[in-house]
Amino acid sequence: QVQLEDSGGGLVQAGGSLRLSCAASGRTFTTNIMGWFRQAPGKEREFVAGISWSGSDIDYADSVKGRFTISIDTAKDTVYLQMNSLKPGDTAVYYCAAGITIPIMKTGTVHYWGQGTQVTVSS
Repeated sequence: QVQLEDSGGGLVQAGGSLRLSCAASGRTFTTNIMGWFRQAPGKEREFVAGISWSGSDIDYADSVKGRFTISIDTAKDTVYLQMNSLKPGDTAVYYCAAGITIPIMKTGTVHYWGQGTQVTVSS
């Protein structure tokens, strides 16, 4: 089992920044990819960004490219999502995820989920 504890959400004005963190514990060696999804009210959960534990594979949703940066600290087993130039449309619950490959993760096939952290962007 892998446990994911995500944090860092909050209320921010449009144009502002937030950094989300996700601390992984347990059998993390059973996963290859860490990532972030988000779910806005009334919408399906969607892929935001993914990164391999080595940091060599990274991918983003088109809607966040150039504004969000995913990174990983293997010494701390922690993945981060730096979110800049936030827009009201970024308002959602953000979930940390762990999986096998980025292409598979982008289909929504995830092995482990965090509990979610709320991000609210005001206009």
